[in-house]
Amino acid sequence: MRGPENVAEMKGILEAALLTASQPLSLDDMLKLFAGRMERATLRMLLDELKQDWEDRTLDLIQVATGYRFQAKPELSAFIVRLNPERQPRYSRAVMETLAIIAYRQPVTRGDIEQIRGVAVNPNVMRQLVERDWVDVVGQREVPGRPSLYATTKHFLDDLNLCSLSELPPFEDFSQSEVPLSS
Repeated sequence: MRGPENVAEMKGILEAALLTASQPLSLDDMLKLFAGRMERATLRMLLDELKQDWEDRTLDLIQVATGYRFQAKPELSAFIVRLNPERQPRYSRAVMETLAIIAYRQPVTRGDIEQIRGVAVNPNVMRQLVERDWVDVVGQREVPGRPSLYATTKHFLDDLNLCSLSELPPFEDFSQSEVPLSS
């Protein structure tokens, strides 16, 4: 099998891989396409060109925590959702408050969350967040009882189209009246 001979062929290979991938592709994944014969800087340049090529089309090439992926432009999402009319999961206020505490204060224990919210954390709340793969146990606090420490996952960042937690809005942006932390 011969390798790509020009930039257009390399971009075509990247485009096909990204369009057919079921999950975001990391830079390392994409470098495998070229059997290690490409520099990261070249790959990034090709990705920037692909992003520009698709600017006036129906998909955007975006970077998320675990890599790059194509996704429909936001103005088309209302139409695409009609293909899978399944209802999106609705999360309770307790789930969203717990997730916000974990995202902004991680790593945290259930006790930390309960202290901030002022109410006990229902085990189903934590189970929901773990099953959704938005939160995971990342260790234990070195105190009596060794409670589990919770933190958000890369999947959480991917679902929010973020590359890192630093892209979350500053916590100070939320006034006490907008996001109360107790129910």
